[in-house]
Amino acid sequence: MSRHRSELGSAGSSVLRCWAVAAFGLLLLPSIASAQNFEIKSVAEKKINQLPAGPLFWRIENFPTVEGAQAAAGPTGLAAEVAGKAWLFTLGPKGESSPGGSEVTEIGPVPPITAPEYVLRINNASGPPGVKTPIHTHPGSETFYVITGQLSQRSPHGVSQVDAGKSMPGHGPGMPMEVSSSGTTDLNALVMFVVDATKPFSSAATMP
Repeated sequence: MSRHRSELGSAGSSVLRCWAVAAFGLLLLPSIASAQNFEIKSVAEKKINQLPAGPLFWRIENFPTVEGAQAAAGPTGLAAEVAGKAWLFTLGPKGESSPGGSEVTEIGPVPPITAPEYVLRINNASGPPGVKTPIHTHPGSETFYVITGQLSQRSPHGVSQVDAGKSMPGHGPGMPMEVSSSGTTDLNALVMFVVDATKPFSSAATMP
């Protein structure tokens, strides 16, 4: 009888070990990975009292060093180091350039905004396939440039997708949106903001 119980206990232990291995495997499935966080990190920010005149564009340039990018930054320029590269983001008229910089892209025109003062911010957004933000709004516009992966933005206007090396101008102030990593590889994206500095940067929202 004791031998029989021992064999049953051994068999039970084997079943538990198999279940544990199977459970660990489930953690690696994309459906489980989607529960991970959509990571957002602010890499540069500047407050200004006045925007440049005329239609505005975000110009993105690379520099040999972040110090060089900082030295070339004007009143509406923000320098940051992301993904092993030095970047300069400048809000201004179309067709301009910064000494020492190599242009990556120019995105716009940026949806117009009027406010007592403004915040220019650059965020680095990243995450594995399937992660997404809550539905939210901003008191201004956000513009996207994707380094790797694919980004999707869902709004009342539908779903827009941006692949690696591509960009997308954002919607205007108060637009409900949900942003997600929709590709087959990890997302790494740069997000440029022009928002009203007197209002909360982000607010929870619902999709109409």
